Amino acid sequence: MRACPISCTAVKQQFSTCSRKPKDVNQMTRGNPCQLPGMLPNYDPNDSEAGMKILEDLTENVEQIQQRVLEEIITRNARTDYLKGFLDGQFDKQVFKKTVPVVNYEDIKPYIERIANGDSSNIISAEPIIELLTSSGTSGGQPKMMPSTAEDLHRKTFFYNLLVPVMNKYVDGLDEGKAMYLLFVKPETKTPSGLMARPVLTSYYKSNNFKNRPFNRFNVYTSPDETILCSDSKQSMYCQLLCGLVQRQEVLRVGAVFASAFLRAIKFLEHNWKELCSNIRTGHVSDWITDPGCRKVVSLVLNKPKPELADLIEHECNSKSWEGIIKKLWPRTKYIEVIVTGSMAQYVSTLEYYSGGLPLVSTMYASSECYFGINFKPLSKPWDVSYTLIPNMAYFEFLPVKKKNEDGAQYVQCNGVCKENCMEKETEKEDVETVELVDVKLGQYYELVVTTFTGLYRYRVGDILMVTGFHNKAPQFRFVHRRNVVLSVDTDKTSEEDLLKAVTKAKVTVESLGILLIEYTSYADTSSIPGHYVLFWEITSKGNNHLPVLDHKIMEQCCSTVEESLDSVYRRCRRKDNSIGPLEIRVVQHGTFDALMDFCVSQGSSVNQYKTPRCIKSGEAINILDSRVVARFFSQKAPFWEPV
Repeated sequence: MRACPISCTAVKQQFSTCSRKPKDVNQMTRGNPCQLPGMLPNYDPNDSEAGMKILEDLTENVEQIQQRVLEEIITRNARTDYLKGFLDGQFDKQVFKKTVPVVNYEDIKPYIERIANGDSSNIISAEPIIELLTSSGTSGGQPKMMPSTAEDLHRKTFFYNLLVPVMNKYVDGLDEGKAMYLLFVKPETKTPSGLMARPVLTSYYKSNNFKNRPFNRFNVYTSPDETILCSDSKQSMYCQLLCGLVQRQEVLRVGAVFASAFLRAIKFLEHNWKELCSNIRTGHVSDWITDPGCRKVVSLVLNKPKPELADLIEHECNSKSWEGIIKKLWPRTKYIEVIVTGSMAQYVSTLEYYSGGLPLVSTMYASSECYFGINFKPLSKPWDVSYTLIPNMAYFEFLPVKKKNEDGAQYVQCNGVCKENCMEKETEKEDVETVELVDVKLGQYYELVVTTFTGLYRYRVGDILMVTGFHNKAPQFRFVHRRNVVLSVDTDKTSEEDLLKAVTKAKVTVESLGILLIEYTSYADTSSIPGHYVLFWEITSKGNNHLPVLDHKIMEQCCSTVEESLDSVYRRCRRKDNSIGPLEIRVVQHGTFDALMDFCVSQGSSVNQYKTPRCIKSGEAINILDSRVVARFFSQKAPFWEPV
């Protein structure tokens, strides 16, 4: 184990210098708490004061830590096939920034595919790559794959442990009860090399870092691990809700990773509360719960018949309105922990309806590539959430993003809230110099670029961020949006190009009948759970401007064709996870898109440069389209999907 390379005394004293480095993630156990990789301070997660001291030290010494992080990554990996082609044996940081290019996924995809097919990890990483993490972003219709090492799991554990002292600073008594966090694993596949390819959270939940985690009195779950690790999502959901209801008086906080997942759980509860109450009343788990691990642990939680508890839950669930149901079912709950920034902001109003006034807390900013930042003010409103990047997680750079001029103005979402000052233009220029973490400017927009310990070098994450302030010397960022993403309901991310390809395939069906698609746009409708994609189509008959007679089966086939043409993540959400509803096409009357243009021009767009937006976020614009709908059609079957 390398000793901590950080030079500043305050931080250096916090870092462990264990001489033994585990070769495999499974070597880390309760009995070996010192086995942490370099640059990660070692502390007792039950000691909130120590945790806050670490965060203060990290954010006070940002520049020194960032320079040491880059030095450590270069020193380790300069002899990998990827870097030695640029560095030519040099270990200099300036040479790295001068010669190593800023890249997209397509640039590094061949290297990752070689590893997936059996080549050595040393192509990109000196540390053995133990698995590939599938991203919600796609390439060629398939999930992107990010390299991961055993050390990276320890880094994630360190990051998760730092969330607890921040919450303890704002919310008292979290060690006096439990958390009902609804956590799930997703499908995984084995690559030709034998490495597993799976989502980042599935990777973590299946690791010994999670399964053998030391006791933390601030982070006790109502869900036994067996219910979280159950591969059948329906059985997992049912068992976790059942355990949460039985332990309702102990629950101090509820949540899931994403807002969409938590709302799916509420909808599931709406459909299944009678059966859940029956299980509680009889003390017997439903026979259709066949997973042996789930049956065993849930039976232990149920323990015995609880008719009074069943009656109480039944009374609340039987109400005409479910407004405030969270607070009614779990009366001691202090907050709801879910990500409500980015595309998840569209669920805020629905969450507020069910929450009974509870705060909505977004604690962290992370991705498959890397865990990035922590919300140091967790009780802030969703539209005010900012994340402080933790400087020892990776080396961070930023590509400046220019604001558009008035003639090209368009509105984007800042944490889900349309604001005029969120107008921006994403740069695609390769000669734009990056800005270091300590040099970003307040109020400016940037695209995040990371160099990680796991084999990503100057990689464009695709997130557009705005600098909102500083905690000590660490910048704080508000998530604005994903680059090139126009539609998202759950973990899906559909770009304008993806949507165009899907619509192009679908319109062939109607063109053969003499029908022309004149214009289209879309939006993600999350007014119901699960949310679904809506396409607005303006169509006409060839040779005249009359609205043609529409055959329901033909239009439903168009819906299905669009879904079949979208990427693997969308199709998995539709078919496997049931986290996205059937796609809908709404046919609008002639002249609708002219009315949309008139509205956009009235809001500041230039009539000379106007292009039909392929995704609508403005409520007023959606109302204009909806008021002119003449027919609605839904996909009648889920698209094909299988793990790849």
